[in-house]
Amino acid sequence: MKTAARLFLFFFFFLVTAVAADAACTMSVTNVAFGPYDVFVSTPVDSDSGRVYVNCTADVGTATMTIGPSATSGRFNPRGMKHATGADVLNYNIYTSSARAAIWGDGTSGPSVGQVRRPTGRPAPWVASQIMYGRIPARQNVSAGPYSDNITVTVMP
Repeated sequence: MKTAARLFLFFFFFLVTAVAADAACTMSVTNVAFGPYDVFVSTPVDSDSGRVYVNCTADVGTATMTIGPSATSGRFNPRGMKHATGADVLNYNIYTSSARAAIWGDGTSGPSVGQVRRPTGRPAPWVASQIMYGRIPARQNVSAGPYSDNITVTVMP
């Protein structure tokens, strides 16, 4: 087993914003940041620091947000973060709720999509947000150091 007491992880999203031609919704995202990961601890590392903010300037009732597969693993489950200088990959995922039952993806082959609704009684423009719930499974045999992954987040009115 690789010896490392703690791994400090940095998880960064590179974002793509999709804007529909007939209804203008834009977004911004704060990154999911995981704290220290200890390879010897038997509980997962969770994060709820990421958030997708949607701003719709047209009269749209619901905006759907999708998250693409991991650039590192090419999959939704598990997504993977690559070590900054080595070959190790640390598995993780992003979920639509704090229960971490539904993987947030593009709505195909199992993964769910996120949705925000126009606040009740609020005409356009309106702003809403959705938390991204991240999890790194426990007991992964990886090297210490920073890890990152690139994913694409899109919004569709």
